[in-house]
Amino acid sequence: MLPIKRGVHQLRNEPFDEEFKRRISLTEPGEIYAKRVRENPERLERDMLVAMARRSAGGILELAVIPTFATRWLIPRLPAFYAQHDDIVVNLTTRAAPFLFKDTPFDAAIHFGDPLWPGSVAKYLFGEEITAVCSPRLLAGKTKLTPRDVAGFTLLHQSARPDAWRQWLAQAALHDIDSMKGQRYELFSMLVEAAKAGLGIALVPRFLVAHELRARELVRPFDLPLRSDKGYYLVYPERKQNSALLRTFEDWLLTTAHSYIETQEWIRPCHGSNRLDVCLHSPRRDCTIRPAFSTRNATRKSPRLRMNR
Repeated sequence: MLPIKRGVHQLRNEPFDEEFKRRISLTEPGEIYAKRVRENPERLERDMLVAMARRSAGGILELAVIPTFATRWLIPRLPAFYAQHDDIVVNLTTRAAPFLFKDTPFDAAIHFGDPLWPGSVAKYLFGEEITAVCSPRLLAGKTKLTPRDVAGFTLLHQSARPDAWRQWLAQAALHDIDSMKGQRYELFSMLVEAAKAGLGIALVPRFLVAHELRARELVRPFDLPLRSDKGYYLVYPERKQNSALLRTFEDWLLTTAHSYIETQEWIRPCHGSNRLDVCLHSPRRDCTIRPAFSTRNATRKSPRLRMNR
């Protein structure tokens, strides 16, 4: 059939490719496929399979995630999502820097920071408590240390949180201890392994080391948590607000985050509220409402968002 059509175009003295271009338009999966092929020809085969899968499956969600959050919190809970939606595929890709959705194939992202992402909607998941952890071997038989004792230990840092130890020491009213000493690691997962290896004391989000604390692979030498005003958010472009696929994942994720928070002793839902888009806070902190946030009308400059986790 194709040779016949080409012959017709030759009789008309009209290039075949020109009319072909006029009659053919790409679908959304096709646009994503074409963009990826142009940017990285080596991914041709994988992207072709993705485009084909979008045609036949219930849908594919491309999600950008901060690494340690994905491995420690999200992935262990995904079986529950697939049990309810076995026709949906969620692809995870780590992104450690801010980006514009229009320049990527991503449908949504999970990030830690403020709810400011240009042209996007941000849905609050939960907050964060930073706690100091170390190997029990490092304590030499002790169960607890005083904040000043930290001067005698190596401090382990996460590269994207260079001020964490300074803030922790300031909270303890200790201003004469070098907060910058010690090694730095790009990901919290590296930081956790360094602490388990006995390399020093690390400041990490408490929910990321829940398993290690229960197993006594790590201990909390101080009763001095550092609480953040920032949080974890599901973010997606405003143009995706009516996507049934994204809405399905969003509803599951917000419900899962809400259920998770109800099991934590250090963070609880706001009094008298059953909303899933409110701030969920520590018993020691005031209740602050954090509604679903759209940046459409935001006027203040958006800060750089750190996603290295």
